[in-house]
Amino acid sequence: MIILLGSTGYVGQVFQKQLTERSVEWEPLSGRQFTFANKAALVEALESKKASFLVNCAGYTGKPNVDACELDKGNCLDGNAILPSVIREVCVELGIGWGHVSSGCIFAGERPGGGGWREDDAPNFSFRQPPCSFYSGTKALGEEVLGWQEADRGAEWPAWEHESEPKGYVWRLRIPFNENDGPRNYLSKLQRYENLLQARNALSHLEDFVEACWSCVEKEVPYGIYNVTNPGSVTTSDVVELILKYGVNNKDYRFFDNEEEFMIKAAKAHRSNCVLDTAKLQSVGIHMRSVQEALDWSLKNWKRES
Repeated sequence: MIILLGSTGYVGQVFQKQLTERSVEWEPLSGRQFTFANKAALVEALESKKASFLVNCAGYTGKPNVDACELDKGNCLDGNAILPSVIREVCVELGIGWGHVSSGCIFAGERPGGGGWREDDAPNFSFRQPPCSFYSGTKALGEEVLGWQEADRGAEWPAWEHESEPKGYVWRLRIPFNENDGPRNYLSKLQRYENLLQARNALSHLEDFVEACWSCVEKEVPYGIYNVTNPGSVTTSDVVELILKYGVNNKDYRFFDNEEEFMIKAAKAHRSNCVLDTAKLQSVGIHMRSVQEALDWSLKNWKRES
């Protein structure tokens, strides 16, 4: 039995749809059904459902954006760092595997020398490497408590002495989008913001992301951290040009002069803009279409929110 935690969220809804279409037996479990620190309640829930694997889509993102996390730090910390810690402890105790939906927002920019950040790079947009948003700081903490210590991270990352390696996956999502207009869709946000920040980013087509994550479980690829983004990167203006090209929204798109103006006029928290390397995911036989191809397809098939 696959347990889906956070099944009603933006990512969780796509997970439940794909699992159902694949005839995979699953049951939902709401993070609100137990106190984040109540390990016993989660143990009881997983045992009663005879869980064989847990997918965690639950977390705190803030609405309408990460600025909201600056005003609700307690819930943000609970959802993004404490909850993953409880999940890991319970899954270790019960001997079941897990997959955790994380975020690439724990990085900024590109890797020194160019290219995307790899799974063995330490986050550079976190509480350990400020400045960062509170949201990004908690997502980096959430990865730490899950116990993966890649070879190049050094002594500042925690080592777990009670088990040789965690039996789970960390799947990094990055700026989700698809063809369905909605408040969480990156393509929708670009059309609705008054002014845009020019930046280069890796992106994740939502359905592609979920399919790749589940392929990790089906193919039993090695446990660990995986950057799950569509290969390549794009700038904000690249995406705007595609929106205009496909006639999705022909408004006059305007940009901030620089990030300083963006921070003064439109944001409370610093934003992560980064590129991620996807070679590790490809090395285990899981391939996603390029970000350009995924964007083209989504905008050609755009469905406006009714």
